[in-house]
Formats: sequence, C-alpha cells, structure tokens
Amino acid sequence: MNIKQVAAIAKKREIKLGKLKKADLIRTIQLQEGNFDCFGKATTGECNQLNCCWRSDCLAPRKQANH
Repeated sequence: MNIKQVAAIAKKREIKLGKLKKADLIRTIQLQEGNFDCFGKATTGECNQLNCCWRSDCLAPRKQANH
C-alpha cells in the first residue's frame, strides 16, 4: 500500500497526517483501531497478528516498511 492510500485511510478516520512517515501513520491507525502499534517491528519476520490488514505490507522487505 502506498502512502497516498494510507493517507486516505487516515483522513477517513480523522487522523491528522502532519509529517508522519508511512510506518508511523500506520501505527497511529493501528492504535485507533484498538490494535497493537507494531507495523514494521517484526524484526524476525514473524507475526502473530494473522487478521491484520497491514500484514502483507508489514512483512514485506524492510526497505518498503520504512517509507
């Protein structure tokens, strides 16, 4: 998911974008959803959040998760 798509989700949830990076914005959305703010933090490549809508983007190669 690119930053424009993430920003659109944030706007729908009335989250102020500010100068947040993609990963930080997703973590803010995760918290608002009542989930762990763990996007991009699975350093071992393992995650037990099987129903997370960010999962595939999160577990992608690290260079994508930091945008």
